Amino acid sequence: MTSAEVDAWMARYNNPMRDVMQRVRHIMLQADERLDETIKWQTPTFVYKGFLASFYPKSESMTTLVFHAGRKIPGKFPHLEGAGKDGLAMHIVSIAEAEERRDELQQIVASWIRVRDLAEPHSPPNV
Repeated sequence: MTSAEVDAWMARYNNPMRDVMQRVRHIMLQADERLDETIKWQTPTFVYKGFLASFYPKSESMTTLVFHAGRKIPGKFPHLEGAGKDGLAMHIVSIAEAEERRDELQQIVASWIRVRDLAEPHSPPNV
């Protein structure tokens, strides 16, 4: 389910990659109903018991999804690349490529939720 806050941000987002970002956004949110979204760091950010990932909104040639603590997400994900000390990023250039990576994105969400539930089983959702 999308949030009104992010819907409003997307309506104002004037970038050639808007439709690609929108597709990735929906793929992520469809992965698990417990995943939420908000605006953090002036960009759409996915949340479940902590921040999972944010879009890098400035590129006009690709959509980049930065997984803030990506190196802590268990599993092997072939399209994730290093992004800083703890982060990983996925770059997507088209709606078709977003669809090709649907399973991988949804597996990343599932792994994140599993690890967060193990780390903080009694914390309230989306803290």
